Amino acid sequence: MLAPISFDYAVIRVVPRVEREEFLNAGVVVFCLQQRFLEARIHIDNQRLRALWADLDLDLVRTHLEAFPKICAADPTAGPISQLSQRERFHWLVSPRSTIIQVSPVHTGLCDAPEDLMDNLARRYLLL
Repeated sequence: MLAPISFDYAVIRVVPRVEREEFLNAGVVVFCLQQRFLEARIHIDNQRLRALWADLDLDLVRTHLEAFPKICAADPTAGPISQLSQRERFHWLVSPRSTIIQVSPVHTGLCDAPEDLMDNLARRYLLL
């Protein structure tokens, strides 16, 4: 049996009104240095977003959220940040910000397989 692998993750949130501290989870980003794994998974629930914030620009939100997986995958269309090292990209993605897209504090743990962890976190935080 292999030793557990350390990982870091954060939940990506849509925060339309920062001053009210209301948010809806919209993604998860996982980083595992040992496995050279960096992935973001996005799930946008348009119906819930519209119900909570009717005037929200969903196209703008989608554009910003779709940048996360592109940056993780080092997609050159995501700009110069996508060309940084995995560690630098992860830390850039999870850095605190006061915009409509924010991330939770970074959580650390141990897992056997980062791909399975991503599936579990996506089910836990994104799918109701």
